[in-house]
Amino acid sequence: MWRIGLTGSIATGKSTVLQAFADLGVPVFSADQAVAELYAGEAVGPVAAAFPGTAPDGVIDKVALSRALTADPAGFARLEAIVHPLVRARIAEFLDSAERQGHALAVVEVPLLFESGFDYGFDAIAVTWVDDAIQRQRALARPAMSGEKLDTMLARQLPQADKKARASYLFDTDLPKARIREMVAALVASIRAKDLKP
Repeated sequence: MWRIGLTGSIATGKSTVLQAFADLGVPVFSADQAVAELYAGEAVGPVAAAFPGTAPDGVIDKVALSRALTADPAGFARLEAIVHPLVRARIAEFLDSAERQGHALAVVEVPLLFESGFDYGFDAIAVTWVDDAIQRQRALARPAMSGEKLDTMLARQLPQADKKARASYLFDTDLPKARIREMVAALVASIRAKDLKP
């Protein structure tokens, strides 16, 4: 089974590309979705202990957590030490399941794939990208996003040019969605036709 890691900086269209794979029947995994589930489950206790006041209702309040991290960027390392191993375990389980089911490929979206330095064993890396000005415009349109918060996030991410240089496949998400879907479909068809094996 061909294992593709999907990554890209904030607001570069990762969800759009991941959905295009899913629409073609490809098993997909979102690390962001996994984190959301963990923030309502097994990660609540350790995260709340590391960042007091972030789980007033028994689930992690992402706005409160974001405020804490913006005030103390060193907290990112503490948070990642708690959450990343839990997400990695879910990714491994997902990939094993997809392979057992006989799929030709599976796609895992990991926003900080390069930054984490962790080797997930992917066979190829797909990177989403857009012009920096479009990226900033998209990000600032998100709820609860501020210029300060965005700058904090971007400071922790590799520049888009560096990610593009390390990509096996590139997706410019400023293109029309129909064109992006065509590009994903062509890639999926090529992999399925070759029945690529690691």
